[in-house]
This record gives sequence, structure tokens and C-alpha cells, in this order.
Amino acid sequence: MLPVLYSFRRCPYAMRARMALLYSSIDVELREVLLKEKPSCMLTISAKGTVPVLLLPNGAVLDQSRDIMLWALNIDDPEHWLNEELAAPINGLIEQNDNQFKTYLDHYKYWERYPAESQQFYRSQAEEFLLLLEQLLQNHRYLLADRITMADIALFPFIRQFAFVDKNWFDRAPYPRLQFWLQAFLESSLFLRAMKKSPFWKEGDSAITLCE
Repeated sequence: MLPVLYSFRRCPYAMRARMALLYSSIDVELREVLLKEKPSCMLTISAKGTVPVLLLPNGAVLDQSRDIMLWALNIDDPEHWLNEELAAPINGLIEQNDNQFKTYLDHYKYWERYPAESQQFYRSQAEEFLLLLEQLLQNHRYLLADRITMADIALFPFIRQFAFVDKNWFDRAPYPRLQFWLQAFLESSLFLRAMKKSPFWKEGDSAITLCE
């Protein structure tokens, strides 16, 4: 019996969970959720009503993307995305991304919902994080090392989302290392596999697996 993953293709949280599962060669039954019609079985196991949600064969539920990533990496981490020496900076970057930057990103992307300030103002707030990442990439090929760590995968979907709010602006912005870093992940086989389209799931559908 496979674990069951409730997901939504374009959600950055679900995206990084799928990438970690694929990297760790863990197959799951993939249930693509129509967010306007969330399945009752998902809401039963996770009342928060957001994706991703991973139901394990033993009945345990992981409904935070970081927990799903860690669960997968602790099963198989062939390229050592986890590293005790880098644990603190990895966690620090993810915390800053998931809390501060995600708030600025939402205000920038959906700025019409936050009329107190202009879209450019919200973008400038988010740019403080972009500048930090650009500076980190001066030292290494990836954010914290010359190899991929969990931080790269955890942050990538959110930087992708930010960039595509106004891709013309992002491509001209003074973040050449971050642009190169982003493009490399956009073209990676791991990301392309994680973004394979699936039909929306409904009760009674035949199972589709992530690794198909």
C-alpha cells in the first residue's frame, strides 16, 4: 500500500514536497486536488484544508511540506541534502522564506487585495530576501554549499513564483546569480518530473502514482 499525497500542481509547498519524494525515490498515490472542491477524505485527515497532505500506510498524517520533505530525506538522501553542519543555516533560510518572504510574496502577487501600498512597494520589501540570496550565491554554486541542500529545494518554488509575477522585471533585475540558480532548477529533470500534469482526483478514480 502506497502513501497517499494530496497535492496541487502549482502550489509551491506541494511542489517542494513532490520534488523531495521524487529525489528520494519514494512513490506515492498522487491525488491532484481541485482547491475549490477539496475532497472530504482530505479534510477528514487534515482539517487545515491546504496541500500538501501525506497519508502514510500506518495512518499517520504529515500535513506540512517541510515535514514531508524531512520524512522523505530521512528514508533516502543520496546526495546529502541534509547535513548536520548546515542544519542551522538550512533551517534559518527556510524559516525566513516561509514566514517573512512568503508574506511579502503574497502581497506582491496579489497586491490588489492589499491596497494600502503599491505593488512596487511590496516587491521592494521582498527584494531584501532576494539580495540575501544573491549574496549567498557569491560564495557557492548553491545557496549554502557547492551542492544542493534542502534549503535550495525548499526555497526554489517560492522564488519561481515571485519571478513569474513579472518575469520581464525579474530577468532585468540586478540578481544575476539568483537568475542563473532559478533557471537551472526550472530546467532540471527533477522539477520537470514534479510538474507533470495529472487530472483532478475524485472519489472512485483509478490510482495515479507520482513516479509514473
